[in-house]
Amino acid sequence: MGQSLAKNYLHIVFSTKHRQPLISDDIASELHAYLGGICNRLECTPLIVGGYNDHIHILCMLSKKIALMKLLEELKSHSSKWIKTKGAGFHQFYWQDGYGAFSVNPTEVEVVVRYINNQKEHHVKHSFQDEYRVFLKKYKIAYDERYVWE
Repeated sequence: MGQSLAKNYLHIVFSTKHRQPLISDDIASELHAYLGGICNRLECTPLIVGGYNDHIHILCMLSKKIALMKLLEELKSHSSKWIKTKGAGFHQFYWQDGYGAFSVNPTEVEVVVRYINNQKEHHVKHSFQDEYRVFLKKYKIAYDERYVWE
């Protein structure tokens, strides 16, 4: 084949260290835009970036030029450095080491966009841990509860 073609939609989820509620409403939009900018720079077109006070959701298309692990490394390291410049309340901001990355069927993209758009309403009823367990179950990912959260 003479041309390489790929279209891989990914739903990426990661949380603040110890799931501390550090992503306040006054910084969330700017943080989401910053994360989207990192995705764009790496040619991983973001469809939506959102989340809640202790975690982030990103729906993007993974570029064929970058490994998933490198994308997450860039997202976390650059955004962590950036947010620390936003005031004394963010000097101890860190992301948790792990992440979740789930493939999205092109026919389900709008469902995921709506889901990410409705994070505030969703988390009135469900914790981040419950939400994440649902993803792990849906994608049939074996995990050890002792190691998922730390």
